[in-house]
Amino acid sequence: MSDYIRDPIEITRRSFEIIAEETDLSALPPDLANVAARIVHACGMPDVVADLAFSESVAAIGREALAAGAPILCDVRMVAAGILANRLIPAHPIHAAIDQLEAAELAGRSGQTRTAAGMELLVRHHDGAIVVIGNAPTALFRVLELVAAGATRPALVLGFPVGFVGAAESKAALAENTLGIPYMALRGRRGGSAIAAAALNALILGGTV
Repeated sequence: MSDYIRDPIEITRRSFEIIAEETDLSALPPDLANVAARIVHACGMPDVVADLAFSESVAAIGREALAAGAPILCDVRMVAAGILANRLIPAHPIHAAIDQLEAAELAGRSGQTRTAAGMELLVRHHDGAIVVIGNAPTALFRVLELVAAGATRPALVLGFPVGFVGAAESKAALAENTLGIPYMALRGRRGGSAIAAAALNALILGGTV
């Protein structure tokens, strides 16, 4: 077997050193550089930076919401599992849409996915919340529909659903929203739970690259 780095601290240090060497962050606002770097770290693809879309002052808005104890609403457990919950203040409840008790029944009755139904059930937590979508385009579409229908806007939506059906379209809808929802998203089909969690974790950790 070839030699390899074993020390976790050194692995992390070297990873971000390589990211700094290979990733062009110059087009981003300074307070989004660390968010983009952690997204690259989560997926191993420096080129995703060119596909990031975001609203004005999104990092500051996210950190302000976190400081206020924002509820965190995820589409699936994988996103929730990747969040650095031990770095959050205890006031932050973390909810996964797919785990909502009535989600399966509502999905069957209304003809939508369980994640979309779960997001509908979580709408009561929208006030001041951070919504983090890493898997289900339908969950992101449903959040936008609910706000368009008069629901309270969440403080921030991190839209990173992945896939071939609806992923690119749901993120485009988020980026083009006229509802006043602050957002960050990755255009196109790429995304995933690890990337979504990494984006939130960057806001939790703060700082720069």
